[in-house]
Amino acid sequence: MNQQGVRWTAEQVLALAPDDASRKTGSRLGTAGPWSEAGSSGSGAVWGLCKGSGSTPYRTVVDTTGGSPAYKCSCPSRKFPCKHALGLLLLWAADEPAVRDAEVPGWAEEWLEARRKKADEPDTSARTADPEAARRRAEQRAERITMGASELEQRLNDLLRGGLAAAEQTGYGLWEETARRMVDAQAPGLAARVRELGAVPASGPGWPGRLLEECALLHLLDAAWLARDRLPEPLATTVRTRVGLTASAGGPPVRDRWMVLSQHDTATSKLITRRIWLYGRESERTALVLSFGAGGRTPEVALPTGLMFDMELTFYPGGQLRADVGERPALPVPIDAPPPGIGPNEAVHAYGRALRDDPWLDSWPVTLSRVIPTPSDNTWQLTDAENNFALPITPSALSRPGLWKLAALSGGSPVTVFGECGHQGFTPLTAWSDDSTETVPLTDP
Repeated sequence: MNQQGVRWTAEQVLALAPDDASRKTGSRLGTAGPWSEAGSSGSGAVWGLCKGSGSTPYRTVVDTTGGSPAYKCSCPSRKFPCKHALGLLLLWAADEPAVRDAEVPGWAEEWLEARRKKADEPDTSARTADPEAARRRAEQRAERITMGASELEQRLNDLLRGGLAAAEQTGYGLWEETARRMVDAQAPGLAARVRELGAVPASGPGWPGRLLEECALLHLLDAAWLARDRLPEPLATTVRTRVGLTASAGGPPVRDRWMVLSQHDTATSKLITRRIWLYGRESERTALVLSFGAGGRTPEVALPTGLMFDMELTFYPGGQLRADVGERPALPVPIDAPPPGIGPNEAVHAYGRALRDDPWLDSWPVTLSRVIPTPSDNTWQLTDAENNFALPITPSALSRPGLWKLAALSGGSPVTVFGECGHQGFTPLTAWSDDSTETVPLTDP
């Protein structure tokens, strides 16, 4: 092991790529051929010169520390990381002799020093904000959301009076119009749930029952918002979050050795959302770090799966699992053992307990121990090796390559699997075999 504690795997590097094209071109640059004067330091810096089409090689440097690895390259690309940064990291991960420990060159040190100074600058935004103006804006937004929620209640009442069959006849347009009305009311959480309703009639046999269930949950959220002043504060905080009001992380930070259990991106036409699941070795707390990238940009926070960071997290109010990465973490080390696990039966009960605090919760993070992936009636399930109790794998996960990686890792033997347990089943995200501590991501890079 070198001074930096651990070099990432190729899979961890490729998870940083902003798109498939960058992943492919970066992979082609992950060999020693185009690189010269490459090196790495104990402070987490990796640098090198990459030969391009011009006479002057591109200068590339990466700072691998912190919750947001940073990249600097003299190429004209607007993607972050660019293909040169990806290629350099792949070379660093796979070919230690080609990227030896060395002293940071001046051109790289200048950029790294500027980053350190910027990180040490105090944040004065909180002191300059006008609290009275913020309060008035919050009240005005709450009034708009209340008007939107009341309008949505009327829409749901009209649907039930006219019969659910009308939802199939009206098509998606009416739902999209209602969703836009919720956006105008500054309630993006309500808008997202309305759009989900619009897709239910086209979801196949049994859709009326599913539509009724989703309508009931949306009605419950509407009613909770309209009665939020009479709710216990933790539940009121959950309701505010569900309709789309964002709160800031606060309270004392939690320092721990945080294990990165999963990092997975989902993309729409306008936004890339990154979900990073963490588990504290000492605190035994689970945390979710969310990061977003708009306009095709990759999300800023990147914590590669399979590494463990000694760092601080600040959690959001209301008993949420969501947290923000605090101070720049120390250089990581590999996860030496999976988190403690439970059986499928206990996982279902854990999800049920979580629903008491958040009835709109789609899933709950759990680690299953000693389960075997087995086929069953054109689907797959995770079966407890001790008592044969089984959890079905969610339909959305059945077509992912990760399912076959999980089956191959198991080979019919028990494995440990981290994932999300919900009303549709279990979504595997990461796995460990019984005879190895290697963390195997089951999501696409």
